[in-house]
Amino acid sequence: MPEEWRKSVRVPIFKNKGDVQNCENYSGIKMMSHTMKLWERVVEARLRTEVSVGNSMVSCLDRLTGEVRLDSPWSMMLADDIVLCSESTEQAEEQLERCRYALERRGMKISRSKTEYMCVNERGGGGRAKLQEEEIAKVDDFKYGKEVKKWVQAGCNSWKVSGVLCDRRVSARMKGKIYKTVVRLAMMYRLETVALKKQRKAELEVAEMKMLRLSLGVSRLNRIRNELIRGTAKVGCFGDKVRESRLRWFGHVQRQESEYIGRRVLRMKLPGKRARGRPKKRLMDVAREDMSTVGVRKEDARDKL
Repeated sequence: MPEEWRKSVRVPIFKNKGDVQNCENYSGIKMMSHTMKLWERVVEARLRTEVSVGNSMVSCLDRLTGEVRLDSPWSMMLADDIVLCSESTEQAEEQLERCRYALERRGMKISRSKTEYMCVNERGGGGRAKLQEEEIAKVDDFKYGKEVKKWVQAGCNSWKVSGVLCDRRVSARMKGKIYKTVVRLAMMYRLETVALKKQRKAELEVAEMKMLRLSLGVSRLNRIRNELIRGTAKVGCFGDKVRESRLRWFGHVQRQESEYIGRRVLRMKLPGKRARGRPKKRLMDVAREDMSTVGVRKEDARDKL
Protein backbone atom coordinates (compact mmCIF):
# COMPACT_ATOMS: atom_id res chain seq x y z
CA MET A 1 0.00 0.00 0.00
CA PRO A 2 1.45 3.44 -0.90
CA GLU A 3 2.52 5.58 2.04
CA GLU A 4 0.33 8.49 0.85
CA TRP A 5 -2.77 6.36 1.41
CA ARG A 6 -1.89 5.87 5.07
CA LYS A 7 -1.70 9.58 5.86
CA SER A 8 -4.75 11.23 7.44
CA VAL A 9 -5.69 14.28 9.50
CA ARG A 10 -7.96 13.94 12.54
CA VAL A 11 -10.25 16.93 13.13
CA PRO A 12 -11.94 17.25 16.57
CA ILE A 13 -15.59 18.36 16.48
CA PHE A 14 -17.51 19.46 19.57
CA LYS A 15 -20.61 17.37 20.35
CA ASN A 16 -22.57 20.43 21.55
CA LYS A 17 -22.99 18.97 25.03
CA GLY A 18 -20.94 19.20 28.20
CA ASP A 19 -17.88 21.33 28.90
CA VAL A 20 -16.12 22.78 25.86
CA GLN A 21 -12.74 22.41 27.56
CA ASN A 22 -13.25 18.68 28.19
CA CYS A 23 -11.61 16.60 25.46
CA GLU A 24 -14.07 13.74 26.04
CA ASN A 25 -16.87 15.93 24.64
CA TYR A 26 -15.24 15.97 21.21
CA SER A 27 -15.55 13.38 18.46
CA GLY A 28 -12.83 13.02 15.87
CA ILE A 29 -13.34 12.81 12.12
CA LYS A 30 -10.45 11.40 10.11
CA MET A 31 -9.77 13.14 6.79
CA MET A 32 -8.07 10.74 4.37
CA SER A 33 -7.36 10.49 0.65
CA HIS A 34 -10.18 9.58 -1.72
CA THR A 35 -8.19 6.62 -3.03
CA MET A 36 -8.05 5.15 0.49
CA LYS A 37 -11.81 5.59 0.84
CA LEU A 38 -12.38 3.62 -2.35
CA TRP A 39 -10.05 0.90 -1.13
CA GLU A 40 -11.94 0.68 2.17
CA ARG A 41 -15.20 0.26 0.25
CA VAL A 42 -13.68 -2.67 -1.64
CA VAL A 43 -12.48 -4.31 1.57
CA GLU A 44 -15.85 -3.70 3.25
CA ALA A 45 -17.72 -5.30 0.34
CA ARG A 46 -15.51 -8.39 0.59
CA LEU A 47 -15.97 -8.63 4.36
CA ARG A 48 -19.74 -8.41 4.04
CA THR A 49 -19.72 -11.61 1.99
CA GLU A 50 -18.04 -13.42 4.89
CA VAL A 51 -19.58 -11.72 7.96
CA SER A 52 -23.28 -11.17 8.64
CA VAL A 53 -24.21 -7.73 9.99
CA GLY A 54 -27.39 -7.10 11.99
CA ASN A 55 -29.97 -4.37 11.33
CA SER A 56 -29.22 -2.46 14.55
CA MET A 57 -25.92 -0.85 13.45
CA VAL A 58 -22.66 -1.76 11.75
CA SER A 59 -20.75 -1.80 15.01
CA CYS A 60 -18.74 -4.08 17.26
CA LEU A 61 -21.41 -3.47 19.90
CA ASP A 62 -23.75 -5.53 17.75
CA ARG A 63 -21.53 -8.53 18.44
CA LEU A 64 -20.52 -7.75 22.01
CA THR A 65 -24.09 -7.33 23.27
CA GLY A 66 -25.74 -9.94 21.06
CA GLU A 67 -26.29 -12.39 23.92
CA VAL A 68 -28.04 -9.85 26.19
CA ARG A 69 -29.72 -7.55 23.66
CA LEU A 70 -33.50 -7.71 23.31
CA ASP A 71 -35.47 -7.33 20.11
CA SER A 72 -36.07 -3.85 18.77
CA PRO A 73 -37.43 -1.41 19.84
CA TRP A 74 -36.63 -2.57 23.39
CA SER A 75 -32.93 -2.45 22.56
CA MET A 76 -31.52 -0.17 19.85
CA MET A 77 -28.09 1.08 18.88
CA LEU A 78 -26.85 4.27 17.26
CA ALA A 79 -23.10 4.33 16.59
CA ASP A 80 -21.57 3.89 20.06
CA ASP A 81 -24.80 4.64 21.97
CA ILE A 82 -27.19 2.00 23.32
CA VAL A 83 -30.89 2.68 23.98
CA LEU A 84 -32.66 0.40 26.48
CA CYS A 85 -36.45 0.58 26.89
CA SER A 86 -38.43 -1.09 29.66
CA GLU A 87 -41.74 -0.81 31.48
CA SER A 88 -40.29 -0.23 34.97
CA THR A 89 -37.19 1.08 36.70
CA GLU A 90 -36.32 -2.40 37.97
CA GLN A 91 -36.37 -3.84 34.46
CA ALA A 92 -34.23 -0.95 33.17
CA GLU A 93 -31.64 -1.57 35.90
CA GLU A 94 -31.62 -5.29 35.11
CA GLN A 95 -31.06 -4.67 31.37
CA LEU A 96 -28.35 -2.13 32.10
CA GLU A 97 -26.57 -4.53 34.43
CA ARG A 98 -26.58 -7.28 31.79
CA CYS A 99 -25.12 -4.89 29.20
CA ARG A 100 -22.49 -3.71 31.69
CA TYR A 101 -21.40 -7.26 32.42
CA ALA A 102 -21.31 -8.23 28.72
CA LEU A 103 -19.16 -5.22 27.83
CA GLU A 104 -16.82 -5.05 30.82
CA ARG A 105 -15.89 -8.74 30.68
CA ARG A 106 -14.59 -8.02 27.17
CA GLY A 107 -12.53 -5.03 28.21
CA MET A 108 -15.03 -2.22 27.51
CA LYS A 109 -16.63 0.13 30.03
CA ILE A 110 -19.93 2.00 30.28
CA SER A 111 -19.48 5.69 31.05
CA ARG A 112 -21.22 6.51 34.33
CA SER A 113 -21.13 10.25 33.70
CA LYS A 114 -22.75 10.06 30.24
CA THR A 115 -25.38 7.42 31.03
CA GLU A 116 -28.83 9.03 31.39
CA TYR A 117 -32.39 7.83 31.73
CA MET A 118 -35.79 9.33 31.01
CA CYS A 119 -39.16 8.30 32.42
CA VAL A 120 -42.32 8.66 30.30
CA ASN A 121 -45.76 8.94 31.94
CA GLU A 122 -44.19 8.93 35.37
CA ARG A 123 -46.58 8.29 38.26
CA GLY A 124 -46.08 8.62 41.97
CA GLY A 125 -42.74 10.38 41.68
CA GLY A 126 -41.04 7.31 40.19
CA GLY A 127 -37.72 5.92 41.37
CA ARG A 128 -34.06 6.58 40.75
CA ALA A 129 -32.31 4.20 38.39
CA LYS A 130 -28.92 2.95 39.55
CA LEU A 131 -25.89 1.27 38.03
CA GLN A 132 -23.90 -0.67 40.64
CA GLU A 133 -25.40 1.38 43.48
CA GLU A 134 -24.54 4.62 41.67
CA GLU A 135 -27.47 6.83 40.69
CA ILE A 136 -27.89 7.66 37.02
CA ALA A 137 -28.61 11.23 35.94
CA LYS A 138 -32.27 11.77 35.13
CA VAL A 139 -33.27 14.01 32.20
CA ASP A 140 -36.55 15.26 30.77
CA ASP A 141 -35.49 14.81 27.13
CA PHE A 142 -32.53 13.63 25.10
CA LYS A 143 -30.31 15.57 22.74
CA TYR A 144 -31.24 13.65 19.57
CA GLY A 145 -33.79 15.73 17.69
CA LYS A 146 -34.13 18.05 20.67
CA GLU A 147 -34.21 21.78 20.01
CA VAL A 148 -34.26 24.06 17.02
CA LYS A 149 -31.60 26.15 18.76
CA LYS A 150 -29.14 23.28 18.41
CA TRP A 151 -29.72 23.06 14.66
CA VAL A 152 -29.43 26.83 14.24
CA GLN A 153 -26.27 26.88 16.36
CA ALA A 154 -24.76 24.10 14.25
CA GLY A 155 -25.46 26.12 11.10
CA CYS A 156 -24.04 29.31 12.63
CA ASN A 157 -20.87 27.50 13.69
CA SER A 158 -20.37 26.15 10.17
CA TRP A 159 -21.13 29.59 8.73
CA LYS A 160 -18.46 31.21 10.93
CA VAL A 161 -15.86 28.51 10.33
CA SER A 162 -16.19 28.65 6.53
CA GLY A 163 -14.59 32.13 6.53
CA VAL A 164 -15.46 32.97 2.91
CA LEU A 165 -19.20 33.62 3.10
CA CYS A 166 -18.63 37.26 4.07
CA ASP A 167 -15.71 37.82 1.71
CA ARG A 168 -16.67 40.42 -0.92
CA ARG A 169 -14.21 38.92 -3.39
CA VAL A 170 -16.29 35.71 -3.57
CA SER A 171 -19.25 35.74 -5.97
CA ALA A 172 -22.80 35.31 -4.71
CA ARG A 173 -23.26 32.07 -6.61
CA MET A 174 -20.10 30.57 -5.10
CA LYS A 175 -21.28 31.63 -1.64
CA GLY A 176 -24.54 29.84 -2.31
CA LYS A 177 -22.70 26.64 -3.23
CA ILE A 178 -20.55 26.84 -0.10
CA TYR A 179 -23.63 27.53 2.01
CA LYS A 180 -25.50 24.50 0.64
CA THR A 181 -22.45 22.27 1.11
CA VAL A 182 -21.34 23.37 4.59
CA VAL A 183 -24.02 25.28 6.49
CA ARG A 184 -27.28 23.77 5.31
CA LEU A 185 -26.10 20.18 5.77
CA ALA A 186 -25.20 20.97 9.39
CA MET A 187 -28.65 22.45 10.03
CA MET A 188 -30.48 19.55 8.37
CA TYR A 189 -28.63 16.85 10.30
CA ARG A 190 -31.21 14.26 11.57
CA LEU A 191 -34.15 16.42 10.48
CA GLU A 192 -35.39 13.70 8.13
CA THR A 193 -36.64 11.74 11.16
CA VAL A 194 -38.24 14.68 13.00
CA ALA A 195 -41.92 15.69 12.83
CA LEU A 196 -41.05 19.35 12.33
CA LYS A 197 -43.82 21.79 13.23
CA LYS A 198 -44.61 24.87 11.15
CA GLN A 199 -43.34 27.19 13.87
CA ARG A 200 -40.00 25.33 14.12
CA LYS A 201 -39.64 25.28 10.35
CA ALA A 202 -40.28 29.02 10.23
CA GLU A 203 -37.57 29.62 12.85
CA LEU A 204 -35.07 27.66 10.78
CA GLU A 205 -36.01 29.54 7.62
CA VAL A 206 -35.58 32.88 9.42
CA ALA A 207 -32.12 31.83 10.63
CA GLU A 208 -31.20 30.75 7.10
CA MET A 209 -32.31 34.06 5.59
CA LYS A 210 -30.33 35.96 8.21
CA MET A 211 -27.15 34.12 7.28
CA LEU A 212 -27.80 34.58 3.55
CA ARG A 213 -28.35 38.32 3.98
CA LEU A 214 -25.13 38.68 5.97
CA SER A 215 -23.26 36.67 3.35
CA LEU A 216 -24.48 38.94 0.53
CA GLY A 217 -23.89 42.12 2.53
CA VAL A 218 -27.51 43.26 2.70
CA SER A 219 -29.91 43.83 5.58
CA ARG A 220 -33.65 44.18 6.03
CA LEU A 221 -33.24 47.94 5.75
CA ASN A 222 -32.39 47.47 2.08
CA ARG A 223 -35.96 46.15 1.60
CA ILE A 224 -34.92 43.28 -0.66
CA ARG A 225 -37.35 40.39 -0.84
CA ASN A 226 -36.32 36.90 0.26
CA GLU A 227 -37.06 35.45 -3.17
CA LEU A 228 -34.54 37.78 -4.79
CA ILE A 229 -31.86 36.88 -2.24
CA ARG A 230 -32.45 33.15 -2.76
CA GLY A 231 -32.34 33.62 -6.51
CA THR A 232 -29.07 35.55 -6.33
CA ALA A 233 -27.39 32.87 -4.22
CA LYS A 234 -29.17 30.01 -6.05
CA VAL A 235 -30.42 28.60 -2.72
CA GLY A 236 -33.84 26.98 -2.47
CA CYS A 237 -36.30 27.19 0.42
CA PHE A 238 -35.21 25.41 3.58
CA GLY A 239 -38.60 23.79 4.14
CA ASP A 240 -38.58 22.28 0.63
CA LYS A 241 -35.16 20.74 1.19
CA VAL A 242 -36.27 19.27 4.54
CA ARG A 243 -39.31 17.74 2.83
CA GLU A 244 -37.10 16.30 0.10
CA SER A 245 -34.72 14.79 2.67
CA ARG A 246 -37.60 13.38 4.71
CA LEU A 247 -39.22 11.72 1.70
CA ARG A 248 -35.87 10.31 0.59
CA TRP A 249 -35.38 8.71 4.01
CA PHE A 250 -38.98 7.47 4.11
CA GLY A 251 -38.58 5.84 0.71
CA HIS A 252 -35.33 4.21 1.82
CA VAL A 253 -37.09 2.69 4.85
CA GLN A 254 -40.02 1.46 2.77
CA ARG A 255 -37.67 -0.38 0.41
CA GLN A 256 -36.18 -2.40 3.27
CA GLU A 257 -37.42 -5.79 4.42
CA SER A 258 -40.60 -5.98 6.48
CA GLU A 259 -38.62 -6.89 9.64
CA TYR A 260 -36.27 -3.93 9.31
CA ILE A 261 -36.24 -1.90 12.54
CA GLY A 262 -37.21 1.32 10.78
CA ARG A 263 -40.33 -0.21 9.25
CA ARG A 264 -41.26 -1.93 12.50
CA VAL A 265 -41.09 1.35 14.41
CA LEU A 266 -43.23 3.13 11.81
CA ARG A 267 -45.88 0.40 12.13
CA MET A 268 -45.75 0.31 15.92
CA LYS A 269 -48.81 1.54 17.83
CA LEU A 270 -48.43 2.48 21.47
CA PRO A 271 -51.03 1.13 23.91
CA GLY A 272 -53.39 3.41 25.82
CA LYS A 273 -55.28 6.56 24.94
CA ARG A 274 -54.04 9.94 23.88
CA ALA A 275 -54.37 12.87 26.22
CA ARG A 276 -57.23 15.31 25.86
CA GLY A 277 -56.79 18.07 23.31
CA ARG A 278 -55.20 18.29 19.93
CA PRO A 279 -52.97 15.24 19.28
CA LYS A 280 -49.27 15.78 18.75
CA LYS A 281 -48.01 15.57 15.20
CA ARG A 282 -46.23 12.30 14.46
CA LEU A 283 -43.65 11.47 11.83
CA MET A 284 -46.14 9.49 9.75
CA ASP A 285 -48.53 12.49 9.78
CA VAL A 286 -45.79 14.71 8.37
CA ALA A 287 -44.82 12.04 5.82
CA ARG A 288 -48.42 11.83 4.58
CA GLU A 289 -48.54 15.63 4.22
CA ASP A 290 -45.26 15.58 2.27
CA MET A 291 -46.52 12.85 -0.07
CA SER A 292 -49.75 14.76 -0.63
CA THR A 293 -47.81 17.96 -1.38
CA VAL A 294 -45.53 16.44 -4.02
CA GLY A 295 -48.23 14.12 -5.40
CA VAL A 296 -46.73 10.69 -4.67
CA ARG A 297 -48.01 7.58 -2.95
CA LYS A 298 -46.50 5.19 -0.42
CA GLU A 299 -46.38 2.47 -3.07
CA ASP A 300 -44.16 4.67 -5.28
CA ALA A 301 -41.24 4.15 -2.86
CA ARG A 302 -40.50 0.82 -4.54
CA ASP A 303 -39.75 2.62 -7.80
CA LYS A 304 -36.43 4.41 -7.24
CA LEU A 305 -36.62 6.06 -10.65
